[in-house]
Amino acid sequence: MADEETTGVKLETWLLVGFVAAMLLSTTVIIVTASGKETVYSAYVTDSEDTNLQYQQISTMRGDLGDDGLDYVIANTMSTPMLVNDWREPHRTMLIIAAPEKPFDNSEADAIYDFVTQNGGKVIIASNSTNAQTVADKFDVKFFDAPVVDPNRYYEVASQTGVQEAPDARKLWAVAGVNKVWEDQYERRPYCSDSNLSNAGEFDDCALPILFHRPTAIQVLDNEDSSRNVKVLAHASGSAFIARENMDANDKDNPILGGNNTGLIVRMDYPGIETIDQVKGIREGEVDVTGSIVFISDHSVFANHLWDIADAEVTGKQQCDSIHYDGRSCWESLLSSQDGSETDWKGNKDYFVTLIRDMMEHENDEISLTITRENKNFYIVFDESRHITSAISSPFTEAMGAIVMLTSDTLLKWLIVLNLMALLSIAIMVVPEKENWRHVFDLTRFRERPNKVDPNLYLTRVREAMMAKVRQVSDLTRDEMARKTPGEIQSMVKDPRLIELLYSQQRSYSNEELRQILQQIRLWGK
Repeated sequence: MADEETTGVKLETWLLVGFVAAMLLSTTVIIVTASGKETVYSAYVTDSEDTNLQYQQISTMRGDLGDDGLDYVIANTMSTPMLVNDWREPHRTMLIIAAPEKPFDNSEADAIYDFVTQNGGKVIIASNSTNAQTVADKFDVKFFDAPVVDPNRYYEVASQTGVQEAPDARKLWAVAGVNKVWEDQYERRPYCSDSNLSNAGEFDDCALPILFHRPTAIQVLDNEDSSRNVKVLAHASGSAFIARENMDANDKDNPILGGNNTGLIVRMDYPGIETIDQVKGIREGEVDVTGSIVFISDHSVFANHLWDIADAEVTGKQQCDSIHYDGRSCWESLLSSQDGSETDWKGNKDYFVTLIRDMMEHENDEISLTITRENKNFYIVFDESRHITSAISSPFTEAMGAIVMLTSDTLLKWLIVLNLMALLSIAIMVVPEKENWRHVFDLTRFRERPNKVDPNLYLTRVREAMMAKVRQVSDLTRDEMARKTPGEIQSMVKDPRLIELLYSQQRSYSNEELRQILQQIRLWGK
């Protein structure tokens, strides 16, 4: 017996040592693989050591939309967009996917499609590659796999000393409204002043300039779906082309799509979706909402160096009055100020903040004003799950993503992790010390699994359970029970429903009925 007890203690010790070693190894691997790597286009990186990388984050956008500005409820998802349809008030929730570094799978694309078209959700996808194509396919949209070159509409950049950088016809500007398309692409549009942007309804007929870093093109394919409204809000000029091979417009491998086929921002609205929300009178009722998705051909439109005018000036973005344009077309040629003031670009913030407001249900008259007038009743979720990790660290990041799910609460995240570690430690330490010949459950025999019960035997097993209960209540041996006639057993049972269970061969039961009968068997005889 002493040898057997010693063996049991050694098993627990080895399990504990293995657990500690696994934790140390996993932590080391994560630190090693993550060292030297910087996350780009993240809404949550605010202190990057590399200044250039910091300008590429979208943390300024998150701050302006959240606590530092408009007071939308900000969160993130680190696992998968498949969970969008489980979020609270999906019709008041916007998912922002910026710079997906890995493509979506079909399940994720289906979930996003249902989120928009069935639940009235709002989505913005910004990408300059085909990584968003799986989602775009659901909406009959095509992302090209190369940048757009527009010799007529590109902006100038200068160094901090004022020296002009080499012109780059891939750095495009465009003029767009948030919910209106001008049929004549050369028509001058009213410039959205600060007062237009601050008052609901006054920004419907005006436009703002937008700067892109190196966008690709978006093309809306033919679709006969009459339930949606499609608007190409911004596009390159008719002379733009896709630079697949080089920057030569005469190269046959560089297609010239022209006009609206070279889309930069495409908006799709699905009105008339019924859902439940608070209506007037502080009660819940049915309301009609609009699902919306916006495809943007460049993720850099949200980056700090294009979002915020202060960062834009530091990084050398030039306004139309700059000498570096040298008479070349600028966005002021498509804009007219209503009060005679300048039509300067003030960062992409003004346009996209207004677009988000217009997509949300702020102007929905069917929803109570106590909901629509407060931004804190609306949710913006940044998708942080699209970044690529190394093959070694991927299992750990995926596991962390599964734990975190939709929460951006750091305290809650680590509370879950520590609780899992504590439960595993307790499970190891409380392994019962039993002699080997008495073991019912042995941790070393992890390959053995119990056989599943055949569903066809459910009824038989319930009948056997009832007969066993009758024998135990009547204090009979198995032999005595076997000699009882059906009439004697029925007189002992008395309950008509249980008698029918035991002796009716024609009666069939559903699983729900069997569950109810099992409850009745438990109560019988008490």
